[in-house]
Amino acid sequence: MNELFSIAGKVAVITGAGGVLGGNIARHFVQQGAKVVAIDIRQEQLDNRVAELKQYGEDVIGILGNVLDVESLQKVADEIVAKWGHIDILLNIAGGNMPGATLDPDQHFYDMDIACWEKVTNLNMNGTVYPSMIFGKVMAAQKSGCIVNVSSMAAYSAITRVPGYSAAKTAVANFTQWLASEMALKYGDGIRVNAIAPGFFIGDQNRRVLINPDGSLTDRSKKVLAKTPFKRFGDINELNGAVQFLCSDAASFVTGAMLPIDGGFSAFSGV
Repeated sequence: MNELFSIAGKVAVITGAGGVLGGNIARHFVQQGAKVVAIDIRQEQLDNRVAELKQYGEDVIGILGNVLDVESLQKVADEIVAKWGHIDILLNIAGGNMPGATLDPDQHFYDMDIACWEKVTNLNMNGTVYPSMIFGKVMAAQKSGCIVNVSSMAAYSAITRVPGYSAAKTAVANFTQWLASEMALKYGDGIRVNAIAPGFFIGDQNRRVLINPDGSLTDRSKKVLAKTPFKRFGDINELNGAVQFLCSDAASFVTGAMLPIDGGFSAFSGV
């Protein structure tokens, strides 16, 4: 293994680890020799994830935690420090969208469910801010650490039908720049904060808007692929290397950046 890109032995806290994206990245990190702390609010998903991850390495613990509850997060941080002494990496993966905050093609903005808007914006924005605050405090004391957030293509330009998700992920992009600057100015160059901006991947949360019941592509999918130079959707495993890079010494001078992993979607005008 090239040591420049190594994350072996690093303590990595991964929120939303019970989900598909968080679980996939957690698996990759365990395989790369990291010590993984899987956090999720759902006990059954968390237990299943930890059992799966331990097939690849023993340095895995699962802790029930709520990214919107700072007291819950503080207990998690204390438990990690008591066990391993430090925290090297925070991956803010918890997030997502929900049907009530996604507009159907015949709906208008004022038809949106306000309660769902609040849940989606709260989860994606504050669900990134609060863990960064609690685990970032540990990193500040160490004067070392790495935080990686998850933004979206929606932070580059408007994407129809997902106003709450778009607003929150755009906030995550701005917060990433702000926190990167804040940490560097106050604690030096040992703490880095970056984000990834995934392109279009087919998952449980967006399947119904991208794939028809008969398995064919929806009109929305066709529009996405028309603006994607690679002419395909991403594979979730294609996120792993980018996240590892941002957490490794290879990215030692990279902070405040948002890395698109999108097959060219954000670069292409469509013409």
